[in-house]
Amino acid sequence: MERALEALKFHFRNGDTWTVHHQDISDLWIGRVTTSYGRIKGGHMTIIHPCKSFKAEFTPDADAIDPETTQLSSVTSGMFERVTHYQDIEKIDILFGDERGSEQIYLPFKPRDADGIDNIYQTSSLTAEGKLHLVVDDERTVFDVYGDHKN
Repeated sequence: MERALEALKFHFRNGDTWTVHHQDISDLWIGRVTTSYGRIKGGHMTIIHPCKSFKAEFTPDADAIDPETTQLSSVTSGMFERVTHYQDIEKIDILFGDERGSEQIYLPFKPRDADGIDNIYQTSSLTAEGKLHLVVDDERTVFDVYGDHKN
């Protein structure tokens, strides 16, 4: 079977980024990706690919901060801490690692408050084994998808 991706690059609303390689992703589902066309406040017409839901499980090795692929302004102890403390992932790049290049996918997003930074649809949890579970979905939380976890 052909490998569908080489890595995922997460984009946070404050400008942080995080790249997770294929071998550090143990479960992944990006559901119902569509194509939308739009223009915001007279800007350029753009094509975006929003998805209906996202869920993933990352191995403990994905927690490492790689200065070559990660841009951080807020956390220095690990990416899992970043994801569990801030609910602000806006989009991801699927990096194919071949001539296909990459594709950007927007995650479901609803602002938690007037600041518009945190996403009410993003939930995450760490397992006792040190894995990170991440769900971005308007109908289900990380606990609905993956069950009980250590908080």
